[in-house]
Amino acid sequence: MAANDKPWWLRPVAPQAYFRSLPIGRLSVLITAVFFLFSVIGFYVDLLYKGALPFAAVLAIAIYCGLNASLWVIVFSRLSRLYLLLLIILQFLSGRINTALVDWMVHAFDLQPVPSEAGIRFAGTAIMSVVALSYIFFIVFIRREGKESLRLRTELELAHKIQETLVPPVESRNPRFEIYGASQPSDKVGGDLVDVVSLPNGDAIAYVADIAGHGLPAGILMGMLKTATRTALEDDAAHEPGRTLPILLGRLNRVLPQVKEPHMYATFTGLRLGVDGSVFYALAASPPLVHWHADGQPVSQYEEPQFPLGLLPVSEFEGHSLEVRPGDLLVVATDGILEVTDKLKNEFGTERLKSVIAANANGPLPKLAARLLETVRAFGPQLDDQTILVVRCL
Repeated sequence: MAANDKPWWLRPVAPQAYFRSLPIGRLSVLITAVFFLFSVIGFYVDLLYKGALPFAAVLAIAIYCGLNASLWVIVFSRLSRLYLLLLIILQFLSGRINTALVDWMVHAFDLQPVPSEAGIRFAGTAIMSVVALSYIFFIVFIRREGKESLRLRTELELAHKIQETLVPPVESRNPRFEIYGASQPSDKVGGDLVDVVSLPNGDAIAYVADIAGHGLPAGILMGMLKTATRTALEDDAAHEPGRTLPILLGRLNRVLPQVKEPHMYATFTGLRLGVDGSVFYALAASPPLVHWHADGQPVSQYEEPQFPLGLLPVSEFEGHSLEVRPGDLLVVATDGILEVTDKLKNEFGTERLKSVIAANANGPLPKLAARLLETVRAFGPQLDDQTILVVRCL
């Protein structure tokens, strides 16, 4: 649904959020690299004094500078803004701290200045050494993070293939109805589902479900919902045709809370398409069901103020019958289509949806669906999964 429902590895991640997500073992490699890199400042100070500072004092300044830089990484990755303020204040005192540290060491240990040539040679060698060590640790950190990124990318590619298996374009036809559905996820893994289930008596259940959010968590829950739906419909022979969808919604609403995170839920639009030409429908917090009439009547839309699935313990869901005639179209579009906005923040909406349907009503259903998706993408950027289900009465 909303763009901020994406999992952290699919969002544009701020540096602080990225570092906060790193385990301390991986972060310690970066801290070490930063320590060695900024310890160069200590040896650079010695060069400014023409190598005359005692070796121990130079090492002390280098260690202080390295620790100071490491603190920045630790504060940004693990601590609050209060510590950041204290760290900024510390920077104004660093010069005085270094001077006091050198003076104390000189007097406490009776340190003597070193020959300039030897001091410069020591500072130059130390700079080369710590830069090399810093480079090594940075390479180790980058390689580890690269492997982790590659692992996540591989998992997402695998999840994308599973998505294609679970939600392929659906095409079905019986003597009374022609059905087509397609879904385009906004990420590699989406939470929208379109499916058609054939019942033993020849009737068909065509439905669209939309899991709140997208990405891997929504994709996993979507797969569970598809399995639960098909399992629940296996014993449909025991129900009256008009009760199939309400009973299905009730079962899904009881099952989903046990297999999902508390904030997740699903919207659902279901159609029972009978071999006798009957149509029953049920909605659960989903966008309107659009009915285009072949005889020229104004386009109808049907809405139902019912709760989504898996969010609240709803006792019962409602279902309704629908009168259709040959040539009529029934269209279900998820909010990933209806809520697309243009540069002026105008939504695509149901009225534009009806216009596209009317202009392409007599063509093949796959062409109608493709034309609709093309129109939506030309209208504004895709921010959510986009799913369309079209049924033609024959």
